[in-house]
Amino acid sequence: MKKEKILVVDDEWNMRQLLNIQLSSRFDIKEAGSGIEALDVLKKEMVDLVILDLMMPDLDGWQVCKKIRETSQVPILMLTARGDVKDKVQGFTVGADDYLVKPFNPEELLARSKALIRRSTLSSESNPQSEGIIEISELKIDQNQRQVFIKNDLLEVTPKEFDLIQLLVLNPRITFTRDMLLDHIWGIHGVLDIRTVDSHVKNVREKFRKNNLSFNPIKTVWGRGYKFQAPEEAQ
Repeated sequence: MKKEKILVVDDEWNMRQLLNIQLSSRFDIKEAGSGIEALDVLKKEMVDLVILDLMMPDLDGWQVCKKIRETSQVPILMLTARGDVKDKVQGFTVGADDYLVKPFNPEELLARSKALIRRSTLSSESNPQSEGIIEISELKIDQNQRQVFIKNDLLEVTPKEFDLIQLLVLNPRITFTRDMLLDHIWGIHGVLDIRTVDSHVKNVREKFRKNNLSFNPIKTVWGRGYKFQAPEEAQ
């Protein structure tokens, strides 16, 4: 069985070797010692996951993540010694899929890596029930291309923001708790801070507002969570 490929990006040789030891039994590991080197690797070959250090001297992890997202939806796991909520929110905003603070448990690293690759694989597989275009008023969701449009103008969303929008739209009668959203979208229940969900909802709503969507598709159900809100319900 062919191993999935992970690109480990960290300017510290010792950390790259540690990650290699922890993951090489399950994955094929590629290494990059800088953000520039990582972008060069990604131009030449496909990988299934990028494990990206935040603090690097040339391009930091946020800059590298943003660059990757210009051309690829590969899952990105951000590694950092900093655990500030603002850092996490910024990472998710530029397109990171998950966030792990050093020092970390090797079993948790392996579990998160497997979950990110599994979810990416599932979302890319053909699913007759979720293919095609969804149009609700001036909001359009292209599930095949994983794109969102407002009045035919492309809306820039991160992979997790797209997953959030799609999940709510496809399940309009369900109220999702924050734990349910963490489980469905990130794949590891109870590991991430539930504020991750709130920050994603806030970002999506702000993007809808700035692009003049005539209704708010994400309704807050107080004391429970979030659900889809149709245009007629938002009146």
